[in-house]
Amino acid sequence: MNKNCLLIIMLLISGSINAQPIQREMRGAWIATVKNIDWPQSRTQPADKQKEDLINIINEYHQNGLNAVFMQIRAASDAYYNSPIEPWSEWMTGKQGQRPSPYYDPLQTAIDECHKNAMEFHAWFNPYRAVSNVNTSSIADNHVSKVHPEWCLRYGDDLWLDPGLPEVRNYIVKIVMDVVRRYDINGVHFDDYFYPYPIAGKDFPDSASYARYNDPLRPLNRADWRRKNVDLVIEQLHDSIKAVKPYIKFGIAPFGIWRNKTSDPRGSESRGLENYDALYADVLLWLEKGWIDYAAPQLYWYIGYQHANFEVLIQWWKKNLYGKQLYIGHAVYMSTTDNTNEEWRKPTQIPSQLRLVRKFAADGSILYNTTSFRKNANGVRDSIKSDFYAKLAFPPAMNWIDNKAPNRLNRIDVLKYRKEYFMLWQQNTPGGAMDTASYYLIFSVKGAVDKIEPNLENLVTITKEPLFAVNRRRFALFRKKVSYSIVAMDRMYNMSLPSDPVLLKL
Repeated sequence: MNKNCLLIIMLLISGSINAQPIQREMRGAWIATVKNIDWPQSRTQPADKQKEDLINIINEYHQNGLNAVFMQIRAASDAYYNSPIEPWSEWMTGKQGQRPSPYYDPLQTAIDECHKNAMEFHAWFNPYRAVSNVNTSSIADNHVSKVHPEWCLRYGDDLWLDPGLPEVRNYIVKIVMDVVRRYDINGVHFDDYFYPYPIAGKDFPDSASYARYNDPLRPLNRADWRRKNVDLVIEQLHDSIKAVKPYIKFGIAPFGIWRNKTSDPRGSESRGLENYDALYADVLLWLEKGWIDYAAPQLYWYIGYQHANFEVLIQWWKKNLYGKQLYIGHAVYMSTTDNTNEEWRKPTQIPSQLRLVRKFAADGSILYNTTSFRKNANGVRDSIKSDFYAKLAFPPAMNWIDNKAPNRLNRIDVLKYRKEYFMLWQQNTPGGAMDTASYYLIFSVKGAVDKIEPNLENLVTITKEPLFAVNRRRFALFRKKVSYSIVAMDRMYNMSLPSDPVLLKL
């Protein structure tokens, strides 16, 4: 994540620019893989081209100022990674269970590329969807719908794992924890799909599991029982994730309305489908219990919409976080010049939403979807880059997970070889993974100083390695002394105090 050297030179020469701290703001984007919405481009695209495109997407997001990727790695009880449990996705190779050739692991590729750029990677799972369309899907022999057909229920043209079965809950936890243990992800992420969106005139066919597992001593009505089923898997996942890797974030991107005020006095001033009543997802309970670290409601309505006003809903969510973080989901895909709605045709719609995110002190944003962002629909990408994400930001720290900064670097060795200086230091690993430095921030100012402020104007680069090379030719313009200082940053974005400056004669 090197900053342009010419810019550094200009900043160091100019003493008139006010120092700006490094911001904290979630700047994420969703990569949807189901039905090839965002990636890969098609199920027949060659594997090497798929890999190249995935790397390009992540690099484009980095270049546009984003700091996190939320990639769908399990869309329909399948895998976009080397899973020992579930088959490769049909949307990768055209046939479920067929591995990419030449072989590569999309999940590992995405993680590596994100971490090269000091970006977070959140693994996005769909917990209950088993088959997206029974009429057209390719289904492998080791798919859960064939191994355990008794776990699956047909609803419309789809198959769903029955949330009422304890075996299903354990299976979902097993799938997620396999990824948690084997991959260096930053977060586990679910979207809005729990119980399926209702089909008019059809109830979800879970009468058998309701009759079997509804506690006869403390019976619940069907709706409360369904909510309890989802509560149980969220709690179990939270406990399992935190027991193995407590630094991994667990978050939900729900439908944008929890409940309407007409249904519940705690609800929002809105009129629309409700998470609580239609999808049986009580996100407020999960926030209150501390089972999730953030909510990222999908506020896919425009500012002023009478049934679900973006501005009203962002304030409602902000007031109902129970101390956790709020990332707002934005419908970039709706902001197009050919949208029939006048408000969405306005190129100012998404920028205005981003201003409200900051006005109401939300913790950041997640953009949907990647395809629309890359196409620069309605100029959204250009506006976001120039007006909002032009300067570096890291995701907000989560103090309830970890607020301990890495140790300050006390010793930096300098070696000189030909036209370069090499600064070296020991890896900052005082304890477990929580306190280990994931990145090192290199700061620099002209001349000999006692202290260097760790702000944007002084930032030279960010590196994962305990090594930094200074090429004298790049800085020949100075022909003077330059001081460097290093800050260690852990995976939760806690930063150490700056090291004592190292003076180099360039």
